[in-house]
Amino acid sequence: MDISQKIRSLRKEKKLTLRQLSQASGVALATLSRIETGRMLGTIESHKSIASALGKTLSQLYSDIEKQEKPVEHQSLKNRTDLFLHNDKASYYMLTNNMLSKKMMPVILKIAPGGKTTPEQSTIETEKFIYVLKGQVGVIIADEDHALKKGETLYFNGNASHYIKNTGKEEAHAICVITPPAL
Repeated sequence: MDISQKIRSLRKEKKLTLRQLSQASGVALATLSRIETGRMLGTIESHKSIASALGKTLSQLYSDIEKQEKPVEHQSLKNRTDLFLHNDKASYYMLTNNMLSKKMMPVILKIAPGGKTTPEQSTIETEKFIYVLKGQVGVIIADEDHALKKGETLYFNGNASHYIKNTGKEEAHAICVITPPAL
């Protein structure tokens, strides 16, 4: 049994709806749904809140949990539902499920003309890789601008303050890989 199955089982045992557990635990309904469906792992804090709302300790929640790894994971286009919005002109589409249990996080970044991501700076040792699929982008790392066009790549340390902007006239698309996973 994994953590998603355990939480769902305990919730149903208590005859609670997702909404009721969300309200009792203080964990957002969308987050709780993603945890139960295995699309998100959740944090220790969210697990503590969920366990408490279910009348369990954290160690009771984690008892009988086994990490089940799939050697191969396929994600069809119709199952690509996880989206992280930077703002109304920039968004990440997650390219794998259970990303926080992975060693890397692949995403597609889409930026509208004139748009840019919000500034980021990782607190943990993070590396980022960008491959431009369409359009032109500028990657600003610690005030240094790196211009990239279709087919070009950039690899950098995510600990430095950085953001990505669309420098062209069409929507820009890029594959980004972040390791370890961080949002």
